Amino acid sequence: MATRSLPGRESPEFTAALEALRHVRLRPEVRITEVPAPQRIAPYAVALTADVLGSAGDDEELASGRFVLLHDPSAPEPWGGEWRAVTFARAELEPELAADPLLGEVGWTWLVDALAGRGVSATAEAGTVTRVVSQSFAGLADRPASVEMEVRASWTPIGPDAGTHLLAWSDLLCTIAGLPPLPEGVVALPGPRR
Repeated sequence: MATRSLPGRESPEFTAALEALRHVRLRPEVRITEVPAPQRIAPYAVALTADVLGSAGDDEELASGRFVLLHDPSAPEPWGGEWRAVTFARAELEPELAADPLLGEVGWTWLVDALAGRGVSATAEAGTVTRVVSQSFAGLADRPASVEMEVRASWTPIGPDAGTHLLAWSDLLCTIAGLPPLPEGVVALPGPRR
C-alpha cells in the first residue's frame, strides 16, 4: 500500500495500521482501490475508495465511497487522539424516499450500527447525511427522478486495529447499497483479488 508520510520519518504505529488494512477481508461485492491520500492534514495518511457492485458478473454500481485514515502523533485537539477516520458513502435510493423526514436519522443510524456491529471503539464522531433529489425537465423530462444519499462521517478510533474500522465502514456501504447483512457467524467467501 503506497501512502503519504513525512519524508525520512517512519511511524511504527502507522505501519501496523497499514498492515491491518492489508489483511481485511471484505465482502466479494466490495471492490477497494487505493487513491492518493490528502496532503497537509496529517503527517501520515492512506486513502481508499470502494465500489459496491451487484451480484457476480454484474458491474452495476450500487454504492461508492472513500475511507481515509489519518495519523498525527501530536494528537490534534479536535480529534481527541492520534488517529482520525474520515469517510464518505453514497448510493442512489428509491425516489419515494426523497420526502421521508427521517432519512437523515436513518443514514446516521446505519453508521452507528455498523460501528457497533464490529465492536469499534471511537470518540469525537461527527458527520452529515445529505439527500440529493434530481428532477429532469424539457428535453430530459422522460428521465425519472433520482434520489442519492450521502453519509459523510469522521471519528477518532480508539485502539490499534484500523482494519476493524475499515470493515465497519464497508458494512455501512453495503447497507446503503441495499445488500442484506451476512448472518451471524457467516463469512463471505473471498471474491476476485481487489
